[in-house]
Amino acid sequence: MSDTDRRGLVMGGLLAGLPLLGGCDAVSESPRGQGVLRGAEQLTRRAQRAVVRNALAPEYAETDISPDFRANGSVDPADAEYRRLLADGFRDYRLAVGGLVERPLSLSLAGLAGMATRTQITKHDCVEGWTSIGKWTGTRLSAVLDRAGLRPEARFVVFHCFDALDQRPDGDRYYESIGLDDAFHEQTILAWRMNDQPLPVPHGAPLRLRVERQLGYKHAKYIRRIEAVESLSHIGRGKGGYWEDRGYEWYAGI
Repeated sequence: MSDTDRRGLVMGGLLAGLPLLGGCDAVSESPRGQGVLRGAEQLTRRAQRAVVRNALAPEYAETDISPDFRANGSVDPADAEYRRLLADGFRDYRLAVGGLVERPLSLSLAGLAGMATRTQITKHDCVEGWTSIGKWTGTRLSAVLDRAGLRPEARFVVFHCFDALDQRPDGDRYYESIGLDDAFHEQTILAWRMNDQPLPVPHGAPLRLRVERQLGYKHAKYIRRIEAVESLSHIGRGKGGYWEDRGYEWYAGI
């Protein structure tokens, strides 16, 4: 049995005991669900660190692509700036890259497409228990970070997004973060195409994160800017992500 299979069995066994739930918020609000997620984080972190640090997530064939890839969480952000960019086909979109970098960046979609890219067909594992396989094309996050030049004290990469899951004008904007091991991993990309088409709005247009060795809630959609930081304590509620601030664990390896 491969290490990937073992990790899948661990996660599957932990989640199998949960009742069927309607969404990620239901899982995070369940004391039992929080306990399962805490245990899963500890087990999967140890499992991934026990294998080769740069091991790849499984990749699949074109024939394996799911005919109906579920769109989860936010599917149509109400943010005024996002609506303006969407109305213009994202021609004025710029990805800001800042924080602990030597060279802050402002990158258009065309600029991103001109950097080192990768196409991969991978499985999306949601904490709710469902999976789908999709084809993603995007810019390697490592290429963006190399161009910006991380400062030595940078330890995390934070993704700030346009969407607020409760859709209130003052609602908490979605954000996520990953460590540098995952940020520089070969399969970690900023995707702007899905299944050979421009990334659809329900799946995070114009730009979403694919961090293939972690669960779906880590794959931030609707990215507006990237920030390199030394600590996560000053962002949101200090836990490293929107769902982490609500009880999920920061490390969601599979």
